[in-house]
Amino acid sequence: MTTTTAQYTVLAANDGLRLQSGPGRDLVFKVTGEDTGGAFDYFTVEVAPHGGPPLHVHHIQEETIHVLSGRFKVRIGEETFGLDEGGFAYLPSKVPHAFLNLTDAPAEIIVVYTPGGGHHFYEQLGPATRNGTPDRAVVAAIFEKHDMSLLGPPLSDD
Repeated sequence: MTTTTAQYTVLAANDGLRLQSGPGRDLVFKVTGEDTGGAFDYFTVEVAPHGGPPLHVHHIQEETIHVLSGRFKVRIGEETFGLDEGGFAYLPSKVPHAFLNLTDAPAEIIVVYTPGGGHHFYEQLGPATRNGTPDRAVVAAIFEKHDMSLLGPPLSDD
């Protein structure tokens, strides 16, 4: 069941815009910037075991992550933190960041971007990275097109 009007959106548990971001990272956007007048995106991400995005920076968007399941290592600037189930991190724009699922099972987080519109990034990134051996120059260009910069590799477990 999905209901969307100009004033509100109501979704069943598994409903939403489904996108992919790299091997083993599936996203479900509950609302996008298009639904919120550009205000924010709200989505869940299933992160593969020992998976996570590369070190990057958002030049405009603020980001939050809230751990629903699993255990994560999160880098914000030069600092590294551990987040267990229920943990939360605010990742300001212009601050490099990355996260890593430290478990041997898929884990899930809620992500909020403000302003919204981040789903356009994943619509392009997913097809470029799903083969498992993405071209770094192509990925970097997608980041730049969406006001982000790719800075380094994903985090390691150690």
